[in-house]
Amino acid sequence: MRKAWRIVKEKHAATAFNGEGARIFGGRWNSAGTSVVYCSGTKSLAALESLVHLNPYVSFKYVAIPIEFDESLVEKFTGLPADWTGEPPSPSTKSIGDDWVKESRSAVLELPSVTISGEANYLLNPAHPRFKKIVIGKPEPFSFDSRLL
Repeated sequence: MRKAWRIVKEKHAATAFNGEGARIFGGRWNSAGTSVVYCSGTKSLAALESLVHLNPYVSFKYVAIPIEFDESLVEKFTGLPADWTGEPPSPSTKSIGDDWVKESRSAVLELPSVTISGEANYLLNPAHPRFKKIVIGKPEPFSFDSRLL
């Protein structure tokens, strides 16, 4: 079993896996209008992936939610476009997640982290029939060390 983590504001814990935030705002690996859930292979990477989006830092209560899923649920993406690390994210990276959701290829898509080279992030497809096989753990309180901010 693989383990992953998602860090969200405490007030969003109950809806952390519906893909609504990514559907509304889009992200590196999806366009607005496509529901996915972003998570990371380690709790520390999940924290850093959250921190890069806190400009300026605003104090909220956060929770870290552990996730487990079988290897059979995962597609590892290869063949990244040359501009995959660009900021803001390019249409070519957004189409990767959009196409993956439209084609319903797997419940989990493994992608590389832009924040930490060599580490993995995951997209979860809440509309995929096998999404229910992903084990979503109990949210636990999480706070950022003030020295990071």
